[in-house]
Amino acid sequence: MVDAAAAWLDSLDDEQRAAAAWPWPAEEERHRWYYTPTDHGGLPLTRMRPAQQQLAMRLVASGLSRAGFVTVSTIMGLENVLDGLEGWRVDWGRERGRDPQLYWLRVFGQPSDEGPWSWRFGGHHVSLHHVVLNGTVQASTPCFLGADPAASPLLGGHLLRPLGAVEDLGRDLVRSLDEELIRQTIISPTPPVDVVTGNRPRIGEGDTAMRLPDVWRGRFTEPRLVDSVEEIQRKAEANVGLRPKHLEDVSLTIAPKGVPAKRLSPEQQDQLRALLMVFLGRVPDELAEREAAKFAGDKLLDVHFAWAGGIEPGQPHYYRLQGPRLLAEYDNTQRDVNHVHSVWRDPEGDFGDDVLARHLAAHHR
Repeated sequence: MVDAAAAWLDSLDDEQRAAAAWPWPAEEERHRWYYTPTDHGGLPLTRMRPAQQQLAMRLVASGLSRAGFVTVSTIMGLENVLDGLEGWRVDWGRERGRDPQLYWLRVFGQPSDEGPWSWRFGGHHVSLHHVVLNGTVQASTPCFLGADPAASPLLGGHLLRPLGAVEDLGRDLVRSLDEELIRQTIISPTPPVDVVTGNRPRIGEGDTAMRLPDVWRGRFTEPRLVDSVEEIQRKAEANVGLRPKHLEDVSLTIAPKGVPAKRLSPEQQDQLRALLMVFLGRVPDELAEREAAKFAGDKLLDVHFAWAGGIEPGQPHYYRLQGPRLLAEYDNTQRDVNHVHSVWRDPEGDFGDDVLARHLAAHHR
């Protein structure tokens, strides 16, 4: 990761570096993140030469498993598919609104095996973060992946579903529950139209689903764009029949909602663990194994599984996994239930805040 970051930075000219390389810690900017088609901060692929793009993607690949990198690459390519589905008309106030090259990369600090540094990569439906301290990756969250469309036709009657396992494993688990457990698991008959935590830099008690206009870098001022984003929000809520009570039902609480793994059968616990690994398995295998160890054996028993919405294919739905140092969310409600958002977070350690605070206290008194 150090070599890949350094090679990319060394390839940039002065103007590019001004956008790409920021000094550590840049706390306010480093904690900003997005998953909408907005400026994510940094140097976009579109402002890089092909060789620089290759070096950028090499760095991105260093922070993902093989399956994770294939998934991210596919999500980026879906911008072309989405552009066509929208009639090649959506622009979001820029030359092209759905652009597979509008993904931004920024490095904070000097890539090194000593001290802290980090990097961030993001664009529409991708937001990746890695914090490195003394040569070790300390944090890889928030980690957001989405897909629009969630399912697309391929030749021969097959479907392209970049996040299909995240949906199918969750549905298989909820449908395996008996009536008593389902009553505890389904926290609302109506799902929110997005992940509840949105792009908040920090999450906490009482958080409710954010509105789409708030998940951008700044507010739109052009009337047609203001109206457009508000209309998307209104239609999404109307399509699922969302009411204030439903937002309260799925609001985030420190004491997790839903059913704890300790109440599941051994087979269902295995299903839950498989579902969790679809989130953790986004990062390189050695990092995923380290994260999975936090939930090995009986450590899984305190993870809760909560669901909102229908449990049949094609019905709008949302779920989350919540436990110590874990919040994973999934939502598929928009565009006729063909638009997925999913995020993996560590409520205490997003952006490496917990590790960096301890490091600062120990070495910089």
